[in-house]
Amino acid sequence: MTAHTVEAECTPLSLLEKAAKVLSTFRGSQPRLTLTDVVQRSGLPRSSAHRILDQLVQLGWLEREGRDYRLGMRMLELGALASHHNRLRRAALPHLHALHEATGHLVHLTVLDGAEVLYLERIGRSDDTGVPSRVGGRQPAYCTAAGKAILAFSEAAAVEQVVRQGLRPRTPRTITRPEFLRNQLRKVRESGVAFDYEEAFRGVFCVAAPLRGAGRAIASISVCGNGAHRDLERIAPIVLGCTRQVWQSMFGPGRHTWKEFETAEEVSAPSVPQHSMDNMMGWLRSSDWM
Repeated sequence: MTAHTVEAECTPLSLLEKAAKVLSTFRGSQPRLTLTDVVQRSGLPRSSAHRILDQLVQLGWLEREGRDYRLGMRMLELGALASHHNRLRRAALPHLHALHEATGHLVHLTVLDGAEVLYLERIGRSDDTGVPSRVGGRQPAYCTAAGKAILAFSEAAAVEQVVRQGLRPRTPRTITRPEFLRNQLRKVRESGVAFDYEEAFRGVFCVAAPLRGAGRAIASISVCGNGAHRDLERIAPIVLGCTRQVWQSMFGPGRHTWKEFETAEEVSAPSVPQHSMDNMMGWLRSSDWM
């Protein structure tokens, strides 16, 4: 172990890093956390976690109700602002609404973040509660149509990262063998669409298409619903057409590659050190790359 490594391990966390660790504990599906929950998830001393929680409450980033803490209005306002200024979401939104009207099912816009898909938009009816998704939420990429649609048109390293993290069963239909996943991704590349037959959640069926030009996928659009399995084959071409319309809205006619998209001045993104924000709130991170 080098002296530099020892020094890095012994360097105490800054106040910003501690606050980021506390805020990162609220990224799961549980909206309310106690002090004990925050301590266990963040790994911070109880006294430090308590002091930071109180400061975040005073700033409006968190709210406190009894012994429970939850995200505050300042955090939610920032998330909404980031989403509003997201170029991809702005270009896709009218097409997502049209897709929802055409299919009658729940529509998602997602991007790949590591081994997970991050939901940038969710269009559906108020009674679409059978699909447990939310804007800013995450799901494993390997068991969702949205994730497979992007992985099929991603670099091999992205697929291997997913495989290394494990293909854990979510339902009896989840693909848990790497060779099966790779075979399915090959089929996605051939057909241009990906399917999810109750692989992430029981009773939930999805079809997705990648948002891409001539190169890698930058996002995907999916249609999901309970009992939607009867409609997936019919819906698939409509979803594929929606992704093409969104791409043309962003770039106009022509075949563009990921490299052109990645190096365009208006969409270049600053890198975020892993230790600094610890992937704090996925929707905050996603807002930087559009």
